[in-house]
Amino acid sequence: MYLIQYLKGENNLLIYDSLRRSKIEFVPINDNSVGIYVCGMTVYDDCHVGHGRVIVAFDVIVRHLRSKGFDVSYVRNITDLDDKIFKRSLELGINFNELTFKTINSMWNDCTRLNCIPPDFEPRATEYIPKMIQMIQKLIALKAAYKGTGGDIYFRVKSFAEYGKLSGRNLNNILEGVRIDVSEDKEHPADFALWKKSKPGETSWSSPFGEGRPGWHIECSAMGMDILGKSFDIHGGGPDLKFPHHENEIAQSESITGCQFVNFWLHAGAVRIKNEKMSKSLGNYRSLKDIFVTTHPLIVRFFLLQSHYRSAISFTEESLEQAKSSYMRLLNQVKPIY
Repeated sequence: MYLIQYLKGENNLLIYDSLRRSKIEFVPINDNSVGIYVCGMTVYDDCHVGHGRVIVAFDVIVRHLRSKGFDVSYVRNITDLDDKIFKRSLELGINFNELTFKTINSMWNDCTRLNCIPPDFEPRATEYIPKMIQMIQKLIALKAAYKGTGGDIYFRVKSFAEYGKLSGRNLNNILEGVRIDVSEDKEHPADFALWKKSKPGETSWSSPFGEGRPGWHIECSAMGMDILGKSFDIHGGGPDLKFPHHENEIAQSESITGCQFVNFWLHAGAVRIKNEKMSKSLGNYRSLKDIFVTTHPLIVRFFLLQSHYRSAISFTEESLEQAKSSYMRLLNQVKPIY
């Protein structure tokens, strides 16, 4: 899978860093210990092949690092607090906790069938709301956040001079071709919500800012820094998370700590179907559960590992069948050991 490259003649590791846009020698922050945080699923529906790509890619990365003697702390969060979750629970007429319980168990089953090792830590957004509130309070005190006229709390992107360094965008062109939630009570269109004021009938939590719930981006900063520290080695996720999610994580985290949030950013490639990114919002996805009905999960894992982890994969029934043929040929070449 060419996840990690070795320097010629040496035992040092080279890892491609999305922020520096090049392969960099990997040196852990703390001796032989490695902290890695991967953005997990938003649990409002079953996992699709694109989710499987990220899960399998970082499973291999963690396994490889451990095989080389690193003591790895692997964190993969669960987003169990999101607009999509509340919308789906209303559609189904069930409590959002009931929906997330069912979907999390489905996700665990998919991961097990793909032969992926479980993370060492699997924090949930609903468990970290107090810590998110504390972070928001700090950002307000630093003048890096403000309360809009509608009651939402926003991060002030102009307060962070390096905003855009991960994605390569700047505030003059940051809105071009990118969907941003534009609200009249924002100072800048790219300012993002840290806390959302609750609407009638919505599930909400109490805070110094009023009843509401956290925005999406603040949760990963809270969970990552609480478990791995204010600076850690590797942060990973899917390609669509680079902007705005990971960009926003950097801005809010480094505004609070004043130090580098993450040393290496790793992003797996997208899974495409008919030249479009596989996405639930586009309705062009195939769930892992459905594919497992006709295709063995290890063949799916093999298919996901055939391409460079940063490259996009084109998913078709034909490509899956080709992976099956290649996998069976490989098995036939393996002699049993007695």
